[in-house]
Amino acid sequence: MKTEFAVKDRYAAAAEQQEQALCCPVDYNPKYLKQIPAEVIEKDYGCGDPSEWVEPGDTVLDLGSGTGKICFIASQVVGPEGKVIGVDMTDAMLEVAERNTPIVAKNIGHSNVEFRKGRIQDLALDLNLLEKELASKPVEDANGWLEMENVAEKLRREQKMIADDSVDVVVSNCVLNLVEPQLKEQMFQEIYRVLKDGGRAVISDIVSDEEVPEHLQNDDHLWSGCISGAMSEEAFLKAFEDAGFYGVEYVKFETEPWQTVEGIEFRSVTVRAWKGKEGPCMERNQAVVYRGPFKKVLDDDNHAMERGKRYAVCAKTYDIYKKAPYAGFFDFIEPLEEVPAAQAQPFGSCEGARLRHPRETKGQDYNKTTDSSSCCEGDTCC
Repeated sequence: MKTEFAVKDRYAAAAEQQEQALCCPVDYNPKYLKQIPAEVIEKDYGCGDPSEWVEPGDTVLDLGSGTGKICFIASQVVGPEGKVIGVDMTDAMLEVAERNTPIVAKNIGHSNVEFRKGRIQDLALDLNLLEKELASKPVEDANGWLEMENVAEKLRREQKMIADDSVDVVVSNCVLNLVEPQLKEQMFQEIYRVLKDGGRAVISDIVSDEEVPEHLQNDDHLWSGCISGAMSEEAFLKAFEDAGFYGVEYVKFETEPWQTVEGIEFRSVTVRAWKGKEGPCMERNQAVVYRGPFKKVLDDDNHAMERGKRYAVCAKTYDIYKKAPYAGFFDFIEPLEEVPAAQAQPFGSCEGARLRHPRETKGQDYNKTTDSSSCCEGDTCC
């Protein structure tokens, strides 16, 4: 918990006066920046631009939104049909963001941004609501503390700051590393909870090429400076997998380190990951063919597929492969006679992969002969 206070104190100071050491150089789209007051830009810190993967109409949640730069960029991308929510725990940062919200709204012609006070590892608890409870009933002894814990739990259940399955895309810019190690798993689970089915997380953060030793983790200044709390490159990806995400990928990986401490390289990355592989696996006699270029690939459900071969997949996986990030790597083969969703039977285990014989999609008794058809351009045909 002491690292959380170190982070809060340092970022509160950075909201008053710009601190160069807190951020990496990032090239943001100037057409969006020109609509944002200079104070927001100068006092907002990050290591990437996750707003590049935001789309028009999205509901966006920015974790550790600071003075609001990414929120104000995203508000222009999503347009008046979209919505942007920023969550931060530092009062000084929130004050700058909220004071500039109407200015940005006037500049871009629509108002779709709001900020909430909370911790990114506990997105159910609205700290503003908790502070109101504390003001009406101050904690004076241990019994009062226990009662306030019950109040906090009730707020999480009945007045969630961010509702389940309510967000299209969760973004964050160099903030996840600031959360203490024992709370990181909960943080990834919270990201997963608030996303809609088919939603995505796009997270820019600092990672290390080696595990960070304990003596560096105990350095509050390095921790609040986005160094000591960095996860390793492998652990960062695995955290998304363990939370239930699929299609996890580096969409940006800076090969040059931002800083090197005791021989350990710390660099900026941006990861995109998807929610939506839950649900039953139903058999509709569909098949997919992995196009290549690799000889063999393994997906997040342990489907191992060699290029050029037909594989049986359930209807859910078939649909997932048609969308990002898999779109373009597969060809899709529907059965000759469609199996309606209402008549589909359970597929069986979705672990692993099996080949699908063409007769499974054409029908076992299929025996048609056809004339040649034009298959190439010009007057000749193969």
